Formats: sequence, C-alpha cells, structure tokens
Amino acid sequence: MPAYPFHFQPLSLRTPRFRRFRCGLLLTIGLLVALAPPARPQSSPSNKWTVTIVLPSRVVAGRPATLAVLGVDGKLASDVTVEIGGGERVTTDASGRASFSVPPANVLIAKASGSSAAALVDANLPENSKDEIWAPAIASTREPFVICGSRFRSAADTNHVRLNGEPSLVIAASPECLSVMANSQVVPGPAQISVQTPSGQWTAQTTLVALAPEFPKPALLPGQKGKLMVRVKGSEQPLRILVANQTPGVLRFSRGDLQELLTSGGAENCAAIEVAAIRSGDFSFDARLEPSPDENAARRYLDDAAALVDGGEQRDIKHLTGHLAQRVANQPGNNPRDLEALQRDLDKILSHTIEGDLRTLLAAARAAL
Repeated sequence: MPAYPFHFQPLSLRTPRFRRFRCGLLLTIGLLVALAPPARPQSSPSNKWTVTIVLPSRVVAGRPATLAVLGVDGKLASDVTVEIGGGERVTTDASGRASFSVPPANVLIAKASGSSAAALVDANLPENSKDEIWAPAIASTREPFVICGSRFRSAADTNHVRLNGEPSLVIAASPECLSVMANSQVVPGPAQISVQTPSGQWTAQTTLVALAPEFPKPALLPGQKGKLMVRVKGSEQPLRILVANQTPGVLRFSRGDLQELLTSGGAENCAAIEVAAIRSGDFSFDARLEPSPDENAARRYLDDAAALVDGGEQRDIKHLTGHLAQRVANQPGNNPRDLEALQRDLDKILSHTIEGDLRTLLAAARAAL
C-alpha cells in the first residue's frame, strides 16, 4: 500500500537496530536520570527557513492534485514557491496549499527552500472493483497520514474526513490518495474514519496513537548520563518509531542522533533512549511513528533512481530493485531479516549520495522501507 508521504530525513550511517525496553521496570527501580523539559526548541539559522513538502503519496499523470507546505513550526505555510518539474512552479495560498497538474513521469519530485519530496505517478487510476478505501492500521495524532482509494477529489477541501466524528484537515489530495491531519480534539485509541466527497462516501478503521516524551526531574548535569522516555498512548502494540535529536550540542544520543526503536508493547508501551548531557541549555527531540513497509513503492522509487546514474552505482541500485521485486512476488515467504539487509545496503548508498534528485528518490525508497 502507499508509503507515508512525509519528507524523509535519511538514516545515519549506523545500521538501524530496533531495541525493546521494559519501561515499567525502568521506572520502578529508578534507573532514569531526569532532564528538565525545554522551554522552547532552539533553531539554528540553517533550519529557520526549512520547509516540509507534503504530497499525496500517489498521483495520476495529467490529473490535478493538491500539495501542502509545512514550516519549521509544523504549521501550514503560505507564499512558498514549489517547483514540481518541467519548469512549472506553484505558490501556496493562505491555506498553505497549492493545486497543480501532475506532469507525465514515473515519479513526481517537488522542491522548495532546499527541501524536496517525491510521490509515485500512476498513468491511470487503479482498478477498485469493490470501491474500498485503504487506511493505515496505526496513525499518528500529530502527523499527516495517508488514505487511498480511487474516487477522491483533487481539491483538498472537497474531501471531508472525520475521525470518530471529529472533522480532520485534508492537506494534500489527488484522485487516488489524501494526506490527512487529525483534529487536536481526537483522543488516541481505536478510530472510525469516514470520508465523504461529491463522488461517494466510505469508512475504514484505524488506531490513533500519540507519542509523548517524558522528562522526569531533577535535570541531568553536564557530563551525566541517563535515559529519556517516549510513551505511546492509544495502543499496546509494539511500534516502530524514529527518534531524532534536534539539539546535539546540548544532549547526545549514545547510539546516534537518529535512531529507529521498537517500543515495548503492553500497558506501559514505551521506548527509552540512552543520552548524555553535553552542556546546560534547552533541548528537544522529535519522535515519529514509522509506517509499515511498502516494498513495491520502494522498488518504483529505486527504478527511477537507477536511471539517473551509471556504472557501479547503478548496479548497486538495480541489485536492490531486483531483491525487492522478488520479495513483492513472494510475499508469504518473506524474511524480515532480508528486509533489514536491504535497508542497510540502501543506507550505505545514501551515505555517499549528495543532495539532488538522486538522493530524494533514494530517501523516498528508504522511507517506504
């Protein structure tokens, strides 16, 4: 199914490993060393103008679509010019969104303010004989998530989405997929999704989760080590999360400033991050829910990436696409460890790839895995 459309920050050079923690035990025996919560995250000059482009994860060639741009504060940003290929540019309106016609291509790459995002381009709408919609089994209460079907409207505001009756904001749209933000009033837990457009109405089920950082006291002093916690509200399932250190000059993550973790599951569903205080000051970190792997989407992104290079680099990428094609064709017998090996190989390629379309495609493929 569709990959999460959010702009992806590539993983560090370390091989990602999922780690479980028995969080209830950590709290009971007092192994946590507390850090004071930040008054406000500090922004460096280099990221004050950073934006995140949100595309529908799949669009249809020659058909209209709507994209959105989020500022560094996570809010929809107006008056941002986005390049969408073929020399065409659009500027976000007061709602932080912009409509455009999808150029003919295999993959759409959108660029703005030094950031980029990719979406898969389908030549035609997929067949949907049962007229069903797809939604993720787990979705975040504070990040865009994807709903896909085949009869949505390209104008975002003409698609009306509710979660347990609460209206949600559709920020990006195509006839095939919507990117949706939950209302702040929605409570984590099981949720019914209802979608209504002039073309029809549909329902689906999901579970909404919130990732909550925990900052016990007293604060760490410079040179001290301890653990930070990320708690899951809304689900007792073990979940894959991506945690990024946003202030490495103040706080160091002992296993890299970008980590993939697996939460513990259960009533005390959480993950712990080993940290060390470098100096006094405000600190912040970001925890995001990782989507389920979409190996077919990753393969399509890599197919386009292979066309941009030659020689050994092209062989390396085609090696990955071949393995992914085999996995897609033989899904019942797939070995999770094989996928981890593919992730490691893709991380190696990403580690020496400079900014540009090639890196955008490789990062989109990595996000899909």
